[in-house]
Amino acid sequence: MPKVNYGKILDDKLAELTKNGEKPSLLLHACCAPCSSHTLLFLHEHFRITLYFCNPNIAPQEEFDYRLDELKRLVRELGLDIEIIDEEYDPAPFYELAKGLEDLPERGERCRRCIAYRLRKTAELAKERGFDYFTTTLTISPHKDCAFINECGADIAQKYGTEWLFSDFKKHDGYKHSIELSRQYDLYRQDYCGCVYSRMNKGDKNG
Repeated sequence: MPKVNYGKILDDKLAELTKNGEKPSLLLHACCAPCSSHTLLFLHEHFRITLYFCNPNIAPQEEFDYRLDELKRLVRELGLDIEIIDEEYDPAPFYELAKGLEDLPERGERCRRCIAYRLRKTAELAKERGFDYFTTTLTISPHKDCAFINECGADIAQKYGTEWLFSDFKKHDGYKHSIELSRQYDLYRQDYCGCVYSRMNKGDKNG
């Protein structure tokens, strides 16, 4: 099967919205400030964005709190009028889904379950509050499986009766731009994905 160009799908959607003069609401799951930086600047002219910080995988709590604080600082310093909805720190759901998968490498089944959990939570909230679309900043990371994220998001959207916004935020030098913005705003760039298992490996530097 040919590889799906999720970046082009997003470009086409943005062009459609611009042509129709629409600015729909978007619930954007955010994993951290660096991944959110380019993504917010790329999307904010096209959507009324609300950020959703739901990341029970992040450990320890000090790390969770610091990433959330950095996200809030980024939004302030970008001068964007964007609400941030954050879930209280509760790693229990992550450890439950990771049982028996602790020794798997990055991008394996544990990571897929973790991503799917966060997307389901985002879809639930999007449905509950009537957002037009939902998506995640995770596709900006070169360490994440963009195809899986989009396929999973689309499947969850169908189940919840919501609209998934396909994306590949690495396109248009998005990842490079996020690094530049991280330097510009002196953002904390973590050296592991978030969970204790990725911290042991320190192989994933974003998301």
